[in-house]
Amino acid sequence: MWCYRGGSISAEPRINDRIRVPEVRLVGPSGEQVGIVPLAKALELAQEYDLDLVEVAATARPPVCKLMDYGKFKYESAMKAREARKNQAHTVIKEMKLRPKIDPHDYDTKKGHVVRFLKQGDKVKITIMFRGREQSRPELGYRLLQRLASDVEDLGFIESNPKQDGRNMIMVLGPHKKKTEAMAEAREAQEARKAEQKAQPTHGRTQRASDDAAESEAPAEATDEAPADEATAEASAEA
Repeated sequence: MWCYRGGSISAEPRINDRIRVPEVRLVGPSGEQVGIVPLAKALELAQEYDLDLVEVAATARPPVCKLMDYGKFKYESAMKAREARKNQAHTVIKEMKLRPKIDPHDYDTKKGHVVRFLKQGDKVKITIMFRGREQSRPELGYRLLQRLASDVEDLGFIESNPKQDGRNMIMVLGPHKKKTEAMAEAREAQEARKAEQKAQPTHGRTQRASDDAAESEAPAEATDEAPADEATAEASAEA
């Protein structure tokens, strides 16, 4: 009975001497089709170009191999994967809870949070919570939700209309901007702030240097006092 006792199977492609087939379908460094060649010939060409022979399609018959700089290829692939993860957008649903008879100041505060969430490209679930006799006045919650949707219509839209759910009334707002666009704008704004912060100290030093230079070049102020030699000469003449 066969039993596998090895370690984890590597996902890395076979390269150079690890390729164990009599012949391969060879692709050149620029993507040109060389054709089916013996493995020894493919390895010879790889050594001639100072490149690696990489198996890119192991299941093909014969396997497809390409001449490339495998170290550079792995580095570029890792950078692309990292950039993709960095730009990956996850759909997030934020939640904001309000009361039907909310205070104007509290309403402005809650609305500010909704604006921030929509600017970030997130959806917002608005929940109106009814208590006691408020449950008999669902129109209060409906009007409040409509008011909020109208106040933020430049940033979001009603994705799910208000509906009653037990003691609560729920509405979902969706952002006009996609999450990726919001993330890109946030990065640009952050880079702009960093550039401005770096420029401010330089501007200050330049301004101080200009002021110092202006002071050093300014002419000496005139005085009413006569030089000592002139004063002695005038006294002699009067005598």
